[in-house]
Amino acid sequence: MRKKVIAGNWKMNKTLSEATQFVEEVAPKLEQSEQVDAIICAPFTQLATLVEKAKNTPLQISAQNMHYEESGAFTGEVSPVMLKDIGVTHVIIGHSERRQYFSETDETVNKKVHAAFEHGLTPIVCVGESLEQRQANETKSFVTSQVEKAIAGLDEALVAQMIIAYEPIWAIGTGKTATSKEANEVCQHIRQTIEEQTSKELADKIIIQYGGSVKPANVDELLAQSDIDGALVGGASLEAPSFIQLVEAGKNE
Repeated sequence: MRKKVIAGNWKMNKTLSEATQFVEEVAPKLEQSEQVDAIICAPFTQLATLVEKAKNTPLQISAQNMHYEESGAFTGEVSPVMLKDIGVTHVIIGHSERRQYFSETDETVNKKVHAAFEHGLTPIVCVGESLEQRQANETKSFVTSQVEKAIAGLDEALVAQMIIAYEPIWAIGTGKTATSKEANEVCQHIRQTIEEQTSKELADKIIIQYGGSVKPANVDELLAQSDIDGALVGGASLEAPSFIQLVEAGKNE
């Protein structure tokens, strides 16, 4: 049985003091669990402090982005070497906001996935369609292309270790949520795509999250689906009680 993974993506929110207070409140209330992993994806300025605060607790700390080069003349960027050095465990790659506002492409996503694995980081790779693509019945073909390009050139064993987050763009921060059936259908399709590229054994292992206006009120129904293995959560992860509720929901499935 696959473990559930609840990851809170804070995006560009919280000061260092606010982030520290959150972790100090949340971490002691989390218990080691074979059923669920709890991750906070924080802004770069907070990562080192939060890693220290979360030591010896079940809470893991993730970056929201990184460059694929180890070092160089890339002003404003952060490398996988830097993230690994401070103890970060995961990194979000290819979030739709990075693709939309910061020129992230399928090619740079693939380079970042390779770089993450080379430096012992677990990539959380985001895929998902726009409202126009869904209305044109292009969801599955578009998501297939994103997945195939993200994993291109990867050793099959590494593919099984990554996390894929299905985030329909039309449901991110809009208050709209794909129905549990709609979300599960696409997650099933992603798993089928992985199977076709690797094997059924590896496809059965890969963790596929759903993201898009997930909150305590709908998380149970989403996590009860056959192919949804957790959630990448935005706004509902910013408040400690809400995040704890989401993690607890992962234990119940």
